[in-house]
Amino acid sequence: MQALNQTTTASATADSESRQLMAKALAPVFLITLALALPVFASALWLKVMTSVVIYTLTAASIGLLYRKLGQVSLAHVAFMGCGGWMALRLAYGTDLPFEINVLLGGFFAAAVGMIFAYPALKMRGLYLALVTLMAAGGFGILINVLQFPNGGPGLLGFAVKSVSYMPRPWLAQSDQAYFRYCVIVAALGFLLIQLHERSRPGRAWALIRRSEAVAMSAGVNVTGYKIWGFGLSGFLAGIAGGLLAGNLQLLDARSFPPAESVMIFALTIVGGAWHWYGAVIAALLYRFMPALLNDIGVSGDAAYIIFGAALIHALTTAPHGIAGQMADLFARRRSRKEGQP
Repeated sequence: MQALNQTTTASATADSESRQLMAKALAPVFLITLALALPVFASALWLKVMTSVVIYTLTAASIGLLYRKLGQVSLAHVAFMGCGGWMALRLAYGTDLPFEINVLLGGFFAAAVGMIFAYPALKMRGLYLALVTLMAAGGFGILINVLQFPNGGPGLLGFAVKSVSYMPRPWLAQSDQAYFRYCVIVAALGFLLIQLHERSRPGRAWALIRRSEAVAMSAGVNVTGYKIWGFGLSGFLAGIAGGLLAGNLQLLDARSFPPAESVMIFALTIVGGAWHWYGAVIAALLYRFMPALLNDIGVSGDAAYIIFGAALIHALTTAPHGIAGQMADLFARRRSRKEGQP
């Protein structure tokens, strides 16, 4: 009888785990399907807003990767986006390369910049690293104000004062509706790239480094190499987001990447939940959708900053894993009650 009870319990546990795995697999599929269907119902204005949400979801995911896996606070991801956008624009105006290659090369350029940012991460972390990366983001803001973004002009920088041309979009995503779907697919591939890293050797190495660098070194982990790898991957994803933003707006300027926004995006990544993949979606919705919604109902979009501040205090005091963590806990409790568990 006891053996039968144990068998029944094991079978129930296995069924529960299989249902959880299926739910985790179906949730992204459902979200992507919903996003791909959105252009049918959204107006032109809201389609632009939601395209921006998708792009910043990728940026928030890149920030969450560094924070979740290495415990690093980087406030330079707006600069990474700017680097990727600058390179994608320059290649689009100066070469005949396809849009995808321009965006990829922009991502690699941002990855190289991210690897440079990894150097101070080898010596410091926490507040000191945050200050260094924020100062670097400020330096990028000053530099881009001087150089400007390419706009089809001649020369190395490609900047023209009078004649301005717009960045061409990929041939299969010329309309706003098609470009939105294009960005959804690229963002999904970015999340898949993160998952592949987390479930393979780099993910295990990062987890060990976050727990203790000394233990990681004693276990034979190349701490320097994997930190550089993490910053490079994070910079690459943010650079891809910058290239997609260039394609969405078809023109960039220095006002698109203010250094202070790096602080805001990082804070909202914490609020959304850096420990869950859909926390990046929540962060992007708060960052781009919330101000647009307030403006639409006649309230100044700046009021969103008050909401962001309250949400950050809430996250730091009662929800260390953010809104996504609270949602996961809520679903787990409901599942437990449904299965008759305490």
